[in-house]
Amino acid sequence: MERRWLVFHRWGPFALLGVGLVVSVATSRLLAMDGARWTVAGALVGAALLLQTWWAQTIRNPSGAAGPSGAGAGAGAGAGARAGAEPVRPAAVGPSARSAAYYGVRWALAFALSWQNPFFTVYAVAGYFDAERLLPRRLRWPGMAATAVALAGAQSGGLPPRGTIGWIAFGGVLTVHLVLLVVVSRLAAHEADRARIQADTIDELARANAALEQALAENAALHAQLLVQAREAGVADERARMAAEIHDTIAQGLAGIVTQLQAGATTPDPAAAREHLDRAADLARHSLGEARRSVRNLSPVALEHDTLTEALRKTVEQWRERTGARAEFTVTGTVEELHGEIAATLLRIAQEALANAARHSGASRLGLTLSFIDDEVVLDVRDDGRGFDPLVLPAASARAGTGGFGLAGIRARAERIAGSVTVESEPGFGTAISARVPLVRHER
Repeated sequence: MERRWLVFHRWGPFALLGVGLVVSVATSRLLAMDGARWTVAGALVGAALLLQTWWAQTIRNPSGAAGPSGAGAGAGAGAGARAGAEPVRPAAVGPSARSAAYYGVRWALAFALSWQNPFFTVYAVAGYFDAERLLPRRLRWPGMAATAVALAGAQSGGLPPRGTIGWIAFGGVLTVHLVLLVVVSRLAAHEADRARIQADTIDELARANAALEQALAENAALHAQLLVQAREAGVADERARMAAEIHDTIAQGLAGIVTQLQAGATTPDPAAAREHLDRAADLARHSLGEARRSVRNLSPVALEHDTLTEALRKTVEQWRERTGARAEFTVTGTVEELHGEIAATLLRIAQEALANAARHSGASRLGLTLSFIDDEVVLDVRDDGRGFDPLVLPAASARAGTGGFGLAGIRARAERIAGSVTVESEPGFGTAISARVPLVRHER
């Protein structure tokens, strides 16, 4: 659009002057133009051609031009050159002393030509289109008003007006032109403001789109990173699960087998030795089954046919038989059928706590209590063994690289189902382990 306007501002006045000349020649007899008037008109047309040629050359070669590109031209815009064939060059037209002088001389020539023949005002029409481009702000309205004077004179019967009626007609037509100028100027200003707002909105949308694209790219990278982290977390969680299962099943089973074999090897009574061997075989079969179920992530064997309370009662009885210590199992509250994951976690915690008591505490009495309290299930394991310092033992075990996995495994199991574990112990005063987990009922 800007390119077309540049072409018009360069070549348009030539075209308008040519149209005015052709129409004036065609109407010369109607307006009774004599030779003297044609002589004056011809001289004015020649001067106008020279003026337009100079101005077209100024636009084509802007070196040495006085003013920069104006608001109508736009910085860096191009102007058409050889009838659309020559490359477009930056416009040198802008509000300046040179452009204002060109506008004024062109208007004077157009006004003088319209004095000879009113149809030459076609040439003066160019003043409406480039006043903003050529004149400083303070001269734009006077320049367009001067153009309106030339047009009103031609439309009211020619210049100068003849008689009172002619002056009244000239004043009325001029008033119409000026009113139209005000209306059109306001509409143009409104459209310019709206175009500016739209341009600003488009720029803002472009910036928003760029920011959105950047955010999408960052989100894609973050999503990929989260997938990697989730995969790594899943692998780590599965490793922790397998480690806990191996510790709670195979390791404990092997420890029990070793204990029974040692007891059988040291007893002189063949019947007692046979009993220890049978217990070792039972432990081996049980551990093998638990290992297979752990690999498949199935529920413990003890929960396959029994509820959690029954499985805990049998576990306590088996522990009592193996250790010879007194052990009691108690249930408080209203018994609920728990979700399989909750029941399996509580059973594994109980098994680990009992195994720790058998290996480390030297307890003579042990109590295991399962309590159903509102929306929680609490598992308490208490013994009267030798106890330990909860702050010292885990750190010492970690430095030594042995032991300590039992308590860590208990906590990890409870935390995996949004539970918590509390350990209370003191050297010489036994140990109490309390695990609290959410009460999630079995899905039917």
